[in-house]
Amino acid sequence: MDKGHALILDDEADIRELLSITLSRLGLQVHAAATLAEARQLAGARVYDLCFTDMRLPDGNGHEFIELMSRQYPETPVAMITAYGNAEAAVQALRAGAFDCVSKPVDLNVLRNLVKTALKLRAERAPGSAQPEPRLLGDSEAMQRVRATIVKLARSQAPVLISGESGVGKELAARSIHEQGPRASGPFVPVNCGAIPTELMESEFFGHKKGSFTGAHGDKDGLMQAAHGGTLFLDEIAELPPHMQVKLLRVIQEKTVRAIGGRAELPVDFRIVSATHKDLARLVETGAFRQDLFYRINVIELRMPPLRERRDDVLLLANRYLDRLAPEWSINRPKLGQDAIDALSRYDFPGNVRELENILERAVALSDGDVIRASDLHLTPRTGQQSAVPADPMLAGTMTSHLAASSGTPAVAPPSPHRDGLETYIDSLEREAITKALEECRYNKTAAAKKLGITFRALRYRLKKLGID
Repeated sequence: MDKGHALILDDEADIRELLSITLSRLGLQVHAAATLAEARQLAGARVYDLCFTDMRLPDGNGHEFIELMSRQYPETPVAMITAYGNAEAAVQALRAGAFDCVSKPVDLNVLRNLVKTALKLRAERAPGSAQPEPRLLGDSEAMQRVRATIVKLARSQAPVLISGESGVGKELAARSIHEQGPRASGPFVPVNCGAIPTELMESEFFGHKKGSFTGAHGDKDGLMQAAHGGTLFLDEIAELPPHMQVKLLRVIQEKTVRAIGGRAELPVDFRIVSATHKDLARLVETGAFRQDLFYRINVIELRMPPLRERRDDVLLLANRYLDRLAPEWSINRPKLGQDAIDALSRYDFPGNVRELENILERAVALSDGDVIRASDLHLTPRTGQQSAVPADPMLAGTMTSHLAASSGTPAVAPPSPHRDGLETYIDSLEREAITKALEECRYNKTAAAKKLGITFRALRYRLKKLGID
């Protein structure tokens, strides 16, 4: 690869010199300008692999240069140099199209990481470079807009907040941003902020040193160190407790972390992509989420449309899922009957794409043949909700009866005021019935299914759903 070129726009001679020396050591040929007018001339003379611009210039400002480059040379990443602690200027620059920001005084480690990441975009532009397969399927206008937006977001290092209902594919969108960007070769670290106990959060995020607390038997890197060089995906970020919101904000600003019990601040280099199904702006108003953190993670928002806004994609998604399910279950590829297609097209899918997959998986398990009918789907289109018990009640009843017959005691469910309690009780009955049948049949699944009075497919479905190995 030919030697790359970098353009520096700054009216301070010492900054230009520092950047020039550093970039030259990284193998770049450096061109410098002290004014916006000089930079315009240089930008028109050659293709640059990376540009740096200061905020304040003698004849304009850095935003004008960013807008110029975005308009005329959109393939060239531009980094903004901001004053230390000026978070507002950094956010504005990123929203204007800046690739990334670096604050004065310039940290050389941060600068080197930024340059290496930016130069990977050059490799992506090289002829013959492989492009990842799209994760987000759909021909609807809404999904075409989402994919086009992701292509633009992938070229930036700006923090992204992905919003949308549960089940719309927010993590898939985050992975797409990662895989289409310059950090694709680095790790993608997903973190469900609502799934980590509060007392373990600091250790999980920042790591710990041996002996720093009871049970710390050795050094452990945190999730932020694991994401170094890649992307940290914070799912359900609204669930972060207040003390962790403060610490996350500091990491974003300082780009360093300190392990529990550690003395040194360790530099970290990752892109933050967050997601939530809640209204973060509303949580800020009520004081449940920090405004300054919201400001930093919500530089660019990507809204994922619910499935009911992209009904044209339902049949495509359904067929793709059935294509994937058939070899996984070693069965003939099931087909959707016209009545099932009509039912799916009318359904509102409150659980979105995830619910569609669950509906199809259950229908394949419980259908008698290779054609899925509307009756196999168990939909209630008028209310837009599924039945209270996600499994086929007939299946539960069959296995409950088997359990009663085997044990010699009546299987009568006690009254339960809660839907979750009823589901848990039914699951426990099914688990006991399946386990008992498998034991009696010496773990022959075909024989166990026959004994339970259900199909082999239905047994496989229940084994997977109940987590029985």
